[in-house]
Amino acid sequence: MKRAVWSVVFFVLLGCSNATPGSGANAAAVQGGASGVSSEGVTATGGAAATGGVGATGGSRAGRGGASPSGGTPSTGGSPATGGAAATGGVAATGGSRAGRGGAGGGASPSGGTPSTGGAGTAGGASGSGGATSGTAGVPTIAGCNIFPADNPWNLDISGYPLNPNSASYLANMSPSTAFHPDWGTVTEEYGIPFSTGTGATPQPLTWTEDWGAAESDPLACPTGSNKFCYPIPLTAPIEGGASAATDSDRHVLYIDTAGAPNDCTLYELYNAQNPAGGSGWTAANGAIFHLGSNALRTEGWTSGDAAGLPILPGLVRYNEVAAGEIRHAIRFTVSKSYQGYIHPATHAAGDSTATLPPMGLRLRLKGSFDTTSFTGPTLVILTAMKKYGIILADNGSNWYISGETNEGWAAFMDDLVAGLRKVHGSDFEVVDTGPVSTNGL
Repeated sequence: MKRAVWSVVFFVLLGCSNATPGSGANAAAVQGGASGVSSEGVTATGGAAATGGVGATGGSRAGRGGASPSGGTPSTGGSPATGGAAATGGVAATGGSRAGRGGAGGGASPSGGTPSTGGAGTAGGASGSGGATSGTAGVPTIAGCNIFPADNPWNLDISGYPLNPNSASYLANMSPSTAFHPDWGTVTEEYGIPFSTGTGATPQPLTWTEDWGAAESDPLACPTGSNKFCYPIPLTAPIEGGASAATDSDRHVLYIDTAGAPNDCTLYELYNAQNPAGGSGWTAANGAIFHLGSNALRTEGWTSGDAAGLPILPGLVRYNEVAAGEIRHAIRFTVSKSYQGYIHPATHAAGDSTATLPPMGLRLRLKGSFDTTSFTGPTLVILTAMKKYGIILADNGSNWYISGETNEGWAAFMDDLVAGLRKVHGSDFEVVDTGPVSTNGL
């Protein structure tokens, strides 16, 4: 069983729960990577987007209302799903809050089907490297790495997909009157999810703190010794919430090894990673490896840093891309209660048996009829992406919280973003049909 642990970042946590991830065996080779700078704005490889106004006007994230996102325990993400280039393809939610393991509704993890085609995050390096920059055929890129193929679910235009026959029922159980909230902020506030990039780092041995850690983490043998898990994540990689974050919070670590760029980079994600001590490697609850040149899904029933078993990085709103004026991928979001089932590219769940609740990987889009003419700047960039690429349910947490990277550049934008997104509610969305609900492996 996996314990869900949610973080409180400057706000009152709105939801929490536990779920058990499915089991399975999934191996993924890793490429060595050198340390990279984390959160945007911070050295990361990415630069701030040219248009980005990293003005200092941004206020402290805490003051910008909204309950803190509910973290949840990450599910054992896996390699991105092969999923859904077809309209019916299911792009699993990129859930990130650890709540996924246990889910607000509690309950064992969904019997998950095969993992969907998860996508890696856009160009973002440690915070600053991300970006709206596009790679092959407009694919999002980070530090020169394409974030999954163009036909990966994360990168698909779903504006023309048919409606899910259960759209109205799902939405009625997702607090439709609740407004959206941007779940990120600056490096100074340590709010949001940081990431870093690099290559050539020494593989670091991993020690699992949960019994399901070894069972649902992607193996990568150490160069020497018998340890089956050795990821090339620099010991200096940033941790969500910072080094002082509560030890039982999500504490995600996201790192892209750029070896093999542009088409064969590797994304490593850890859940509940603790501060490395004595140079002995990382200690975490779970680890997932995503090969960014592949649409292969994670093993059915496996969790990841997200309850949905999806990669987290691909679904983050990244500073550089917003500053550049375009987001080219789906966005990750959370809700407080979910069903114990998933839709590919998701492969895990952390909800309860109420079938009218949304399953992990559920994909929605902002209605085409929603009038965006009164919106400007970063808020308009995000709403435009929500109409074209949609949002994916990735974890249990605060209702309608969308995830973003930690980046100092957000200081100039956050007040307007919070005010703008408060005008958008769950009822302004509709659920699209991207595939059947599965409980395989849960």
